[in-house]
Amino acid sequence: MTQNYNTYTEIKQQPRVWRQTLDMMRARKGEIHAFTHKYLSEGYQIVLTGAGTSAYIGDALEPALFATEFRGAHAIATTDILTNPQMFFDASSKVLLVSFARSGNSPESVGAIRAVEKTAGKVAHIFITCNKDGQLAQRKGENILCLLLPPETNDLSLAMTSSYSTMLLTCSMVANIGRIDQDAALVEEVAACVEKAMDRYEDAIKEMAARKFNRAIFLGSGPLKGVAEECRLKLQELTDGAVMCAFDSFLGFRHGPKAVVKEDSLLVYLVSPNPSVRRYELDLIRQVKANNRLAGTLVAGFARPELEADEYDTCIELGITPSMPACYGCVSYVIVGQLLGFFKSIDCGLCPDSPSISGNISRVVEGVILYD
Repeated sequence: MTQNYNTYTEIKQQPRVWRQTLDMMRARKGEIHAFTHKYLSEGYQIVLTGAGTSAYIGDALEPALFATEFRGAHAIATTDILTNPQMFFDASSKVLLVSFARSGNSPESVGAIRAVEKTAGKVAHIFITCNKDGQLAQRKGENILCLLLPPETNDLSLAMTSSYSTMLLTCSMVANIGRIDQDAALVEEVAACVEKAMDRYEDAIKEMAARKFNRAIFLGSGPLKGVAEECRLKLQELTDGAVMCAFDSFLGFRHGPKAVVKEDSLLVYLVSPNPSVRRYELDLIRQVKANNRLAGTLVAGFARPELEADEYDTCIELGITPSMPACYGCVSYVIVGQLLGFFKSIDCGLCPDSPSISGNISRVVEGVILYD
């Protein structure tokens, strides 16, 4: 039974923990607004950082936060900061470092913070984390704002699911903290629509996962490219690499990466709600369908896109208002990669909660030595 897996529970619980997090953010809005206003008014550069899935949060949010108080934020992975901090910061740098961390104990998270503090002139921190006992949650200081998420977001499974989406939404709410009471309706809409979409399309995604494919490509534009990056990882790690995955933007995919498409490929398209963007995406979908035999085609969008029925196999309609700000709406698409990875893991005869038979990957990264 799917209910016996932590991974399934953690995917399905997401709308509920998003609502809990919204309540927490509204209760702390004064404190959060005062903290962010202090450093933004002093010209601090916003850097979004994390490792792996936590880094992909920043990749999605960098373009999505353009219309918020965090406009101009840069996504730099902790794995890049740790090895080359001097390429990003110097003594003149003033940095508001937003760290995403499920456990708060990974060596890159701890090491990157130290590296920034040694390299930049001035540093303030926002820790968005899921583990009250982690090293990040335990750090204190006037220049630190810690946003500890509901305990359920500290996923027990190897794969990050509710931790990813809740940390992403939390940062979006921080970036809009001055209007969080008005935006509460937007967060509720995303939660309600995702709840319905998971119930409605779970069987369709399960059927798609049962198809015979050895590779999968996830495509998205703008913020959805970052979400495609996360979806790619979910399917690949939950199948222990049995399904090799790639991601790209729709237009970028044409420039060479399209060579990866073979008969054993699953194509997953995260279609933009913006019609001016979507026209480019639909052209690519039609071209790939016309020129290739595929194992399957899955399309996900706010609504059913303008395609003929024979141009895709499965369509996931998320039902969200197209005018939804990208910083909130983009996270709804991730359920496609999460559920696809979960069901494909079972189809491969693996345990989704701990799919790595070789032990090559673990819940908290091991083996990284922090050097001075």
